[in-house]
Amino acid sequence: MLPAERQAEVLKYIQRKKAVKTEDLSKHFDVHEATIRRDLTYLEQEKKIKRTHGGVILNEEVFSEPHFDERESSFFEEKGRIGEKAASFINDGDSIILDSGTTTKQIAEAIKNRRNLTVITNDIHIAALLTRSSIKVIVTGGVLFPENFILNGEITNQTLLNLNVTKAFIATPALHPEKGLTHFDDALISAKKSMIRAAKEIFVVTDHSKLGKLSLFTFGEMAKINHIITDDKISEEMESALKEHCDHVWIV
Repeated sequence: MLPAERQAEVLKYIQRKKAVKTEDLSKHFDVHEATIRRDLTYLEQEKKIKRTHGGVILNEEVFSEPHFDERESSFFEEKGRIGEKAASFINDGDSIILDSGTTTKQIAEAIKNRRNLTVITNDIHIAALLTRSSIKVIVTGGVLFPENFILNGEITNQTLLNLNVTKAFIATPALHPEKGLTHFDDALISAKKSMIRAAKEIFVVTDHSKLGKLSLFTFGEMAKINHIITDDKISEEMESALKEHCDHVWIV
């Protein structure tokens, strides 16, 4: 097989796996690791992949998100399991932040019958869901983004800057094992940064489809993440890559 042909096949393989170890590529294509490393160097120069320690992940950029209704139905069962797992970390008396998102809404579903909790959120869907609960709900205020029913802007940031909470549950359109939490819209990241600053413990909740992806604006480094909760469709390679940078990766 010519180098160009092998490189094309290597890329296809990585596209299927999302993340893979160098030694596994060497075995799969029955070539020396040095040969694979040269192929990976070429593909990285073409900005098609991103090298990691001992492996590689697909360089997928995120430029936008579907409408809330479409996102809510996507991986619904997986998000439900993630929500239940996240809820298991919430203790009686906790004050928590629930970031806007379809996965964080599932956390609200899981805790709506709990008592002695304070929930701060910038998500109108979450606030409405908890309206009839015994939970104290604080809505941040801010500018309404009607396509997703979330609040953002300077008012949102000022509210969050005055709060100190035990845990924050953060959603993201893209989580990269090395680059961390990234977003395609700079108008939406300031609130997320303020949520991270306000909390003692940071939980990132995301389904497997967001993993290994990258957007333009970074709003949270991997070092700031205490827990990642995702679903069991994650590849072994991606799980390994995340665990290199985060001590607690929970798969449900």
